[in-house]
Amino acid sequence: MASSSVNRWLRPEVYPLFAAVGVAIGICGFQLVRNICINPEVRVNKEGRAAGVLENFAEGQKYSEHFVRKYVRNRAPEIMPSINSFFTDPSRS
Repeated sequence: MASSSVNRWLRPEVYPLFAAVGVAIGICGFQLVRNICINPEVRVNKEGRAAGVLENFAEGQKYSEHFVRKYVRNRAPEIMPSINSFFTDPSRS
């Protein structure tokens, strides 16, 4: 019984599914750890929870303006700009 289920799920055709699920779990885990560790609105210890609502706008701004957002702010929203310009630029015709 166990070997038939192993043979069913551990085939090369299933590897991309395992990879996609693994990447999704990794992204979720990263976001969970990021929020628990550095989000100013999440308070894990008892003293932080007892403080109530804090108006720490500078800390919230620092959290929301992370390096990825700063990196992509002034860039065009394209994944492959050279291919996009090849197919959309009328001067290339």
